Amino acid sequence: MNWSLSFEPFFSWPILAALLIPVALLALAGLWTGQRGAWLRLAALAALGAALANPVLLDEEREPLKSVVAVVVDESQSQTIIGERAETTAEAAAEIEARLARFNDFETRVVKTGRASSAAENAETRLFDALDGALRDVPPSRVAGAVLITDGQVHDVPDNAAALGAPIHGLITGRADEHDRRIRFERAPRFGIVGKPLELTYRVLATGDQNGMVDVRVIINGEELFIDQALIGRETPLEIDVPNAGRNIIELAIDPVEDELTDINNRAVALVDGIRENLRVLLVSGEPHSGERTWRNLLKSDASVDLVHFTILRPPEKQDGTPINELSLIAFPTRELFVEKIDDFDLIIFDRYQHRDVLPILYYDYIAEYVENGGALLIAAGPEFAGNQSIARTPLIAALPALPNGEVVEQGFYPRLTETGERHPVTRGLEGAESDPPQWSRWFRLIGIDRPDGQVVMQGAGEQPLLILNRKGEGRVGMFLSDQGWLWARGFEGGGPHVALYRRIAHWLMKEPELEEERLSAAGRGMRLEITRQTMAEEAPPAEITTPSGGTLSATLGPAGPGRFSASLDTGEIGIYRIANGDLTTLAHVGPVNAPEFGDMVSTGEKLAPAADATGGSVRRLAEGDLPNIVPVRRAGSASGNDWIGLRTTNDSVLKAVRRVPVFTGLLALALLLFAFGAMWYREGR
Repeated sequence: MNWSLSFEPFFSWPILAALLIPVALLALAGLWTGQRGAWLRLAALAALGAALANPVLLDEEREPLKSVVAVVVDESQSQTIIGERAETTAEAAAEIEARLARFNDFETRVVKTGRASSAAENAETRLFDALDGALRDVPPSRVAGAVLITDGQVHDVPDNAAALGAPIHGLITGRADEHDRRIRFERAPRFGIVGKPLELTYRVLATGDQNGMVDVRVIINGEELFIDQALIGRETPLEIDVPNAGRNIIELAIDPVEDELTDINNRAVALVDGIRENLRVLLVSGEPHSGERTWRNLLKSDASVDLVHFTILRPPEKQDGTPINELSLIAFPTRELFVEKIDDFDLIIFDRYQHRDVLPILYYDYIAEYVENGGALLIAAGPEFAGNQSIARTPLIAALPALPNGEVVEQGFYPRLTETGERHPVTRGLEGAESDPPQWSRWFRLIGIDRPDGQVVMQGAGEQPLLILNRKGEGRVGMFLSDQGWLWARGFEGGGPHVALYRRIAHWLMKEPELEEERLSAAGRGMRLEITRQTMAEEAPPAEITTPSGGTLSATLGPAGPGRFSASLDTGEIGIYRIANGDLTTLAHVGPVNAPEFGDMVSTGEKLAPAADATGGSVRRLAEGDLPNIVPVRRAGSASGNDWIGLRTTNDSVLKAVRRVPVFTGLLALALLLFAFGAMWYREGR
């Protein structure tokens, strides 16, 4: 029973004071001057004041509240990938929870953290964020303390841990004699020019007194290039050539040593986006025609292309007696372009070009050799390709995917995609191709060919080939069998997607990775791994995935459009995933690059020690003995000892019921009041 006295006056306190204070002053004055009956008058006044103040006795029924204990269990990857830590953590958490259940003074809240779906949360061990979430609805007076079961690698230790108002105890998994080596990038640019040197720096770190030189394997896009050497603890420079446009994964790896804690941090990763230096394109137009500037305008509008364009305006047979010094035409530098600098070009385009002795016959052989060695050639054919001066009648024949049959079809037709073209990255998804007839204008000329070699991705009148793409040696060749593309560019009958088509053709010839027919790509989006397979086949086999910790997964690739298959799956690990599909392999990094979670994985109590000291808690290793005992302590008492940890108890309670007992009411109060006033009247009457 909790008794207390309360007042519930019939008037407000100011009114009550205005009524009683003057009378009280008169009574006190009479008492001071020694008047007879002054004590009785004062007693009557006190009885009247008590009646008006209405005192009440309150009997409160209260239920004591429990103190709240937060048990934060670290399940981050630095804990789970080292088997003994995960087992120790699980056993300690279960035992702590069981011991707390024996006390009626404590309410236990267990929070497991480290297995979040967010990449940012998985990148660091944030135990104090989890602790704050567990105690957010608990007033400070009811917080008993916190028990953190972790390896000590905590990345969000606050500077004001004492604000919790309760002890923080750290139970550290792992051994005190752990040793580990790790590698990290110190400086890694995000972008680099394809084929140009890129300068990076890295550092190899080790615990204890390890020193000396370490072999570092340099791996780019899964292929080991060379072995570098680094001195432990010293920043080491590294220079590599950026191999590909788009995303490149640069790995540095060191071999594990005996009894090393883990080799998960023996790799460092840098993601470098390769940017192509301006592509050099040589465009040779055989003669002026209606669509001559279509290719030129397109290539000039691309900031990534350096264009060299020549038009043969004056063939050798044109002799009109004009003196050479009066001609304003630029001589065609054939030897410089096709002998000395031919390998500097990424693409050569012959636009309605015919052999008229402008190029020596031997130079066509140089062009064919250029293609064989990795160059790119595009033939935009017109009627001259079917004539006697066709370049198909030169040594360039070795590089051509088809030979003319002498036929030139002069009739209207809609360019259409073939079944192959519907899946090929160059023509797949062209705007307007989904309907029949296609939603673009007609063309009116087609050059006939026999026995095309390569992939026919577009067809014209009579289902004859219109666009052929072919690989020749290490290079590529494209053949456009019409000179009517300019009708799309001029908007004839609504025009057509000439920009997309011409640009894709040019970039496929120059080996743009995104336009490869057979391509496997993967990327991390947060903690999801997204896999895409481009193929000319009608289906794709399942993708085999190797996780950063060495585990294996399988993902079924579902249709994502013609020639495309994809899969997406949630992951629980940060790091590099290796994906294989058929003969293709690729790499993808999921989560933040070089996450702090894998930086230093040696267990330690040093990071938690300041927070424990500030709150009166403790930090101790679980491997050094049994779990400490749990002792309830008062607010002002010590909260730790050699073999025990203390948790605060609270005096807070919940009011369940209140019983009111009025003191100055009823017949007794009335009798006392009448007696006091009657005695005063009697004394005054004497």
